[in-house]
Amino acid sequence: MSRDKPDYDSCPALRTIAMPKDANANGDIFGGWMLAQMDLAGAVVATQAAHSRIATIGIEAMSFKSPVHVGDEVSCYARVERIGNTSITISVESWARSRIGAGDARKVTEGKFTYVAIDEDRKPIPVRRPEIIKDKQS
Repeated sequence: MSRDKPDYDSCPALRTIAMPKDANANGDIFGGWMLAQMDLAGAVVATQAAHSRIATIGIEAMSFKSPVHVGDEVSCYARVERIGNTSITISVESWARSRIGAGDARKVTEGKFTYVAIDEDRKPIPVRRPEIIKDKQS
């Protein structure tokens, strides 16, 4: 593989494998595990957008469209939905595919995660908006 640098805008924010310890007695992955993976993926994008530390402050309702099974490759795609004064809302979609036999990926869930930008004392701070950053670099 030869790349100068990866395309972070189209790549998954997180990719992992669903393991047996993350499953219920039926072999389906716990919803809480999926939520945690999505929160991590959203946090990656929110941190980059805020240029600061962030903390999760809210999650909109999620509905599961398809089960995730042990051994599935899970990919979470995240993008900025909205930037407020101190908060950032990230849209996260999760897709899964069997690692064996490779079949097509299927969307398993989606949700919107809201993060707040925080300082070292964990107090909310204004989000550094891209237009402000560009103006300072000029």
